[in-house]
Amino acid sequence: MSEPVLSLQDVHLALDGNAGRVEILHGVSLSVPKGESLGLIGPSGSGKSSLLMVMGGLERATGGSVSALGHDLTGLDEDALARFRRDHMGVVFQSFHLIPTMTALENVATPLELAGHRDAFDRAAAELDVVGLGHRADHYPTQMSGGEQQRVALARASAPRPDILLADEPTGNLDGANGDAIMDLLFGLRDKHGATLVLVTHSNTLAGRCDRVIRLRDGRIDEAVPQATQAAE
Repeated sequence: MSEPVLSLQDVHLALDGNAGRVEILHGVSLSVPKGESLGLIGPSGSGKSSLLMVMGGLERATGGSVSALGHDLTGLDEDALARFRRDHMGVVFQSFHLIPTMTALENVATPLELAGHRDAFDRAAAELDVVGLGHRADHYPTQMSGGEQQRVALARASAPRPDILLADEPTGNLDGANGDAIMDLLFGLRDKHGATLVLVTHSNTLAGRCDRVIRLRDGRIDEAVPQATQAAE
């Protein structure tokens, strides 16, 4: 059996806040094989987004181990983590995180430029065409609707052809029609490029499209949801 794309062993996460140290994740262990789509569901505050951030090295686990593509993320410094994400991961956030002073084309091209792709702008233009925004390439985020901004964010995440695609509530700020369109694009890009997809969602429909669903509660894996009865809270 091949090595999992993502592997977490007894992962803990604790963060310091105004009220003192808060334990967020409590001994989470799971593995994600290549090409799987995994949905993370559960009540607000259950640790879903924190777990996703730990998988991407955006939060550093305070205990246990996290590996991606055979690399121990817990042993990498911040610069090495940034390079690893650049080369192997695409991340889509609920709030888009586009650079407001850059056009759609520039937002998508920038990660490609940083990765050393000489055809960054050609690839970015092609990716905007894929998500139906070729005609909006020269527009700035403030000139776009929420659905359009999220499509730009998807294009930016998928343009480098990442091995791992992480999505945190990608439809959370969108209405039903735009949410459905983003969902179709997200799974279409995953199917087209063969990326392993992990997403956090409150959407029953979006969770139901995943190969596997895991429910979290109070920072622990509560259960794996059977395919026939998948439902997000």
